[in-house]
Amino acid sequence: MNAWIRVAGGVGIAGLAAAAVAQVKIDPALANEVAAMRDAYNKMPDTPGTGPYRAVKETATALPDHVVYRPADLSRFGPSRKLGVLVWGNGGCSDDGASARLHLEEIASHGYIAVAPGGVHSGPGATAEPPRPQPTASAGLPPVATTYKDVLAGLDWVLAENGRKGSPLYGKVDPAMVAVAGHSCGGLQALQIAGDQRIKAVIINNSGIFADNSQPISGIHVEKSLLKTLHTPVIYILGGPKDIAYPNGMDDFAKIDTVPAMVANLPVGHLGTFAKPNGGVVASVSVDWLDWQLKGDKQAAKRFKGKDCGLCTDPAWSVERKGID
Repeated sequence: MNAWIRVAGGVGIAGLAAAAVAQVKIDPALANEVAAMRDAYNKMPDTPGTGPYRAVKETATALPDHVVYRPADLSRFGPSRKLGVLVWGNGGCSDDGASARLHLEEIASHGYIAVAPGGVHSGPGATAEPPRPQPTASAGLPPVATTYKDVLAGLDWVLAENGRKGSPLYGKVDPAMVAVAGHSCGGLQALQIAGDQRIKAVIINNSGIFADNSQPISGIHVEKSLLKTLHTPVIYILGGPKDIAYPNGMDDFAKIDTVPAMVANLPVGHLGTFAKPNGGVVASVSVDWLDWQLKGDKQAAKRFKGKDCGLCTDPAWSVERKGID
């Protein structure tokens, strides 16, 4: 198996750039694509999202090693309208909590608080990333900079703030509306914590557990047995056959047999639409999945349910489902 396929599910915009510097044997065309996208992405401004709540990005004083995305005006939430929660695993398992900022700002603008581990190391307000460990000889990839425990720490903080008098989030979060998602290596982190009973929805972006159960990424250990811990419906959003995570994600989908599952492929490759304005169409699909799974939104459900579901009839997408209808 080629080295660049073996790291499928392990790298994202930030992670692939780091891997290229480390001279990992990834696909040269993909490396060039990543470098160009990263440069363009860094120059893009933060956006408020297209939802009804203007989103902001911040680092909370009480959570300095995470980046928080939320509606700017929290006074619009309270007893009758609650915030949903999305905890996020960064591409490359990096410590750049801004690596998917456009995507997470879009989600936040629809009434969610999203939390990503790490600091702001790309885009507006970026600070220099801490020195990265050198790649190991066996894998050629640097050890992960964050773990699933860092992702879970974001959820613990949000729920604690929801119950703390004096917190800006006090009483504004619905603990029953909690989801986990992640890109590439961060998708593996999402699978590691998807079994947490607080999680009610799962989205896996451009990722999947290595089909041969190999462990090429130092600091993260995942096996197909994790799929048995899923207790909620799950959607895999992949980039089609040219996505380096495609074989692994499709193999995950084939093996899931205990919960409703869907895989939706948009042929844009491993980097999805994260660097598009407002996170592109992938962010839109993610919002609808969250609104359906966490809020019971029937209009959002139409994108996934029924013979003529929105993604099913969209020629840009290819879809497989089981247990969804």
